[in-house]
Amino acid sequence: MLHKLINRIVLISVIAFGAAGTMPAHAETVTFNLSSTHPNIVELRFYSQDRNHVWPNASQVYIIDDWDTHTYRLNCSWGENICYGAWVPGDGTYWGVGQDNQYSCSNCCLICDGRELRATNLSP
Repeated sequence: MLHKLINRIVLISVIAFGAAGTMPAHAETVTFNLSSTHPNIVELRFYSQDRNHVWPNASQVYIIDDWDTHTYRLNCSWGENICYGAWVPGDGTYWGVGQDNQYSCSNCCLICDGRELRATNLSP
């Protein structure tokens, strides 16, 4: 009888402390929703302004080749500032921070805390 009581107390303690110790993780993501009405293919990268990191990576780009809205959900470090850079290859046209993060922008960045950029159109 005492053995069953001790087992129940242990089980209740494990459940209570286990549940109390489980905290939701910070949403370490940002989401950009981008489309393009430019007649040419648009290349796109996302650049951290706080560390040397780029999405998808330094040797690849995302491609927008239609007029659909594309959603880019990026894993990032909490509080990190991330900006998009888009450009038409060989054309000189760019949006956001452009190719290789070389320009400044006023509306192309998000803080990594679960935020989402509403649909933004990259128009000619």
